[in-house]
Amino acid sequence: MAPSTSPDLSPISPANTLENRALDRSAVEFLSKTGLPHRLVGCILEEADLSRLTLDGWVFEACNVKQANFTGAKLSATTWSSCKGGVSDFTGCDLSESKIEGCDFNNSNFRGATLTGSRFERCKLTGANLSETKTLNLTFNETRLADARLPGLSFRKSRLTGLDFQMADLKKCDFRDAIFQDCSLRDANLVDCRFEGADLRGADLGGIRLLNAKQFKGATISRDQAGQLLAELGLKVR
Repeated sequence: MAPSTSPDLSPISPANTLENRALDRSAVEFLSKTGLPHRLVGCILEEADLSRLTLDGWVFEACNVKQANFTGAKLSATTWSSCKGGVSDFTGCDLSESKIEGCDFNNSNFRGATLTGSRFERCKLTGANLSETKTLNLTFNETRLADARLPGLSFRKSRLTGLDFQMADLKKCDFRDAIFQDCSLRDANLVDCRFEGADLRGADLGGIRLLNAKQFKGATISRDQAGQLLAELGLKVR
């Protein structure tokens, strides 16, 4: 009988937990075929090709997934905490109903991904691409989105706390009736955004020129913010 080519992953705990392992595609695919979600702690999946695998319900804790390829993978209801995943590729994957906390996904690609019902908490998404994503009930909290691409996303009626949109592409985003608290819109692309009913008093509007102020029609701003806009005309608000 030919020797088994299955990776040696023993011992695996009863809770399907693997710790501090370097895993490639064959190892993860082997685990996925059990049909049970697994918990990976401190595992290294850097540059791994995990495209189109079914990993629904898996838990990733303090894992290195830098430059990993999750294109088209099924990752619904997954949990990610304290992971390092810069320049990872999640193009077209299903991340619906997932929780991502304290993770670094700077410059990662989520283009066309399903993020419905997902939550990003205390994450770094600088330079990330979230174009053409499905985002119903997607939430962000205390997350850095500087220079990220988020065109057309809806934040309507959301309470936005600790979000850094500095220099982000927010073209055609919907911020109607949103409340901003400790946020930054400095130098962001706000072309065709909607702000009716929004409370912008907790947002840094630095870099916004008076000629673009019409985009804030119907929104509430502070006296100081009004002064910043009018200062471009050489006027002072007292």
